[in-house]
Amino acid sequence: MSVCVIGSLNLDIVCRVAELPAPGETVAGLGVDRLPGGKGGNQAVAAARAGAPTTMIAAIGQDEAGQIMLASLKDAGVDAGRVIALPDHPTGQAFIWVSAAGENSIVVAGGANAFLTPDRVTDLAGQAVLLGQLETPVATLRAAFARAGDALRILNAAPALDEGRALLPLTDILVVNETELARYANLAAVPETEADIAAAARGLIDREDQTVIVTLGKAGAMAVTSAGVQRVAGRLARVVDTTGAGDCFCGVLAARLSQGAPLAEAMAWANTAAGLSTQKPGAAPSMPTRTEIEAAL
Repeated sequence: MSVCVIGSLNLDIVCRVAELPAPGETVAGLGVDRLPGGKGGNQAVAAARAGAPTTMIAAIGQDEAGQIMLASLKDAGVDAGRVIALPDHPTGQAFIWVSAAGENSIVVAGGANAFLTPDRVTDLAGQAVLLGQLETPVATLRAAFARAGDALRILNAAPALDEGRALLPLTDILVVNETELARYANLAAVPETEADIAAAARGLIDREDQTVIVTLGKAGAMAVTSAGVQRVAGRLARVVDTTGAGDCFCGVLAARLSQGAPLAEAMAWANTAAGLSTQKPGAAPSMPTRTEIEAAL
């Protein structure tokens, strides 16, 4: 069974620094790389490398950056036949600062991603999983989720947007980190205890068959349903770059669920893969293969 990712493609301009600059501060860069990325592209590459037949629906510009993105998808085994090249809009770009500790700050210029329209998501028959994020128009994702048929609908509601709330009733599995959870749950601060995280996640559930997964970084992840909580413990990793780790989690989760794995097993795979991805630089290039994930497990 297959995964269809509806989302963004960005060329990442990655600058390595000793420490992230504070507001108004200038720091020396230690090197610059141009790497394929975008939340949608990262997740599609992660799903394909984890062994799932994967299709990407996205928009790029008719420019060099767009060709780089297409080549990255094809090299990972992603079907890019539904990626459209728009003549009047540039391919999206992300400008990323990565510190020596592996932390990052990111600014995204969406470009063509903002012009992926609902008419591009009409033929979704046969997909086991639809996976979306919020770097493309909410209206397009809403149309896709409404047309999903029997497909499992996974939403990585990032970046956190108020208009993204309209997608929650159409979502089967919602994936957020702690900061995004606080935004959608209307909390004044990020919840810190497991009980508070579970309570906030449970508040986002509209139907008994929905699941909210909260990724907790090095602490692992938590799945919350109306019936209870499942936890996956964190894994030790020699962190080089955390960019794309959340995307890796989502892509591998979608891949394993499309292959019939139970949620607990899919989360274990996703958590392990996300840890592996932090040990390499870049976003899409850091996504591990199925063989690497199995070896780590």
